[in-house]
Amino acid sequence: AQALRESLAAWTHLLPAQATLLSLSKGVELGTGKRMSEVIAEVTGIGPERIAVLSGPNLALEIARELPTATVIACTDPERAVAVQQACTAPYFCPYTNADVVGCELAGAIKNIIALAVGMAHGLNFGDNSSASLITRGLAETARLGVALGADPMTFAGLAGLGDLVATCSSPLSRNRSFGARLAR
Repeated sequence: AQALRESLAAWTHLLPAQATLLSLSKGVELGTGKRMSEVIAEVTGIGPERIAVLSGPNLALEIARELPTATVIACTDPERAVAVQQACTAPYFCPYTNADVVGCELAGAIKNIIALAVGMAHGLNFGDNSSASLITRGLAETARLGVALGADPMTFAGLAGLGDLVATCSSPLSRNRSFGARLAR
C-alpha cells in the first residue's frame, strides 16, 4: 500500500482511456490517511466509478492452490462491479459485488492491525478466549469507524469484514498474525 502512489505514477500514462482499475492493496497511505482507491483517483485523475477494490478472505497461497474461496468486488458503478466479477470468477473463486468501497477498504486495512494483536496474544499463549475477544471487539470498533467515515455497517458483517478478519486472524498463512506471534515471542 505504501508503494502504490509511486508505482502507479510511473505507468499511469499507459492506461487505456476507459480502463477499470482493480485495487488489491489493503491499507491506508501513511501521511495522507487515504484509502487506496483515493490514491488511485488522485494519481490517475480518473473518477471513482472506474475504480474497483477486491476484499475478502483471500489468503494468497490458498488461491494459488485453487482452494475454494469467496471475495467482494466493490465499486460505486454496479455495472463495472459486475464486469469485474465476471472477469474474476473461477470454479474455485466466487466474487460477490458491493457498492460500499469505503467499508470494504477500511475492513481490509484495519483487519491487519487486529491480526497483529491476535498474533501477539497467540505468541504469549493467552488462549482462544483472548483471540476471540480481540477479533470481536476489533470488528465492533472497525464497524464504528467505518460508519463514521460513511461505510455501510452491513459490510463489516460480510466477506470483506468478518470473513477477511477471521481468515487473517486465524490462519498461520496470515503474514500479520504470524508477525504478531513472532513479535510477542
